[in-house]
Amino acid sequence: METKITKIGVLLSGGGTNFQALIDAEKRGDLGNGKITLAISSKPEVYGLERAKNNDIPSKVIARKAYNDIAAYTKDIVDALKAEGIDLVVLAGFLTIFDEQLYNAFPNRILNVHPALIPSFCGKGFYGLHVHEAALAKGVKVSGATVHIVTPECDAGPIVLQKAVAVKQDDTPETLQRRIMEEAEWKILPEAVKLFCEDKITVKDGKVYIEGE
Repeated sequence: METKITKIGVLLSGGGTNFQALIDAEKRGDLGNGKITLAISSKPEVYGLERAKNNDIPSKVIARKAYNDIAAYTKDIVDALKAEGIDLVVLAGFLTIFDEQLYNAFPNRILNVHPALIPSFCGKGFYGLHVHEAALAKGVKVSGATVHIVTPECDAGPIVLQKAVAVKQDDTPETLQRRIMEEAEWKILPEAVKLFCEDKITVKDGKVYIEGE
């Protein structure tokens, strides 16, 4: 019996380092039956689109600036994902907020990676270097990354995986950001995608349960 392919759509807004981690994982066979079949960028001419081109992944630009309202923008994103038969949506540095259309179209089928240990340093305004600036200002000894299921409330969806990373006394936001990407984000995002593709994730009462754990 032929294994069903889980089609993955990746949404990005910039360089696409987490996108690259997923591409590399797929090449290693570490996404299970998952296959990245579409990349959508909210901005033109970002390097993430080059990554898609270099790996023969179909891509399109749906530019946020071309839309006056979030509803119309979200609808076109949803339509593009549905047209490709996408099963799982992964946000890889996608910096645009959606309305409920996306969550309704893909309930419990949207994953995001956040560069902190949720519920710390998350929510509105906590993105990119802002997260690491806040962590260093607080003097935390560990930070890390979280993969969670996306819900309408920012960074508040059920947690799938987390990985802690040590904070060093001489860290800058940039050095901490890099270490968290290398030691956490690029590892747990592909792992979470694989768990989804293997149908090992169950959501119950706002919590994620992983088969076999």
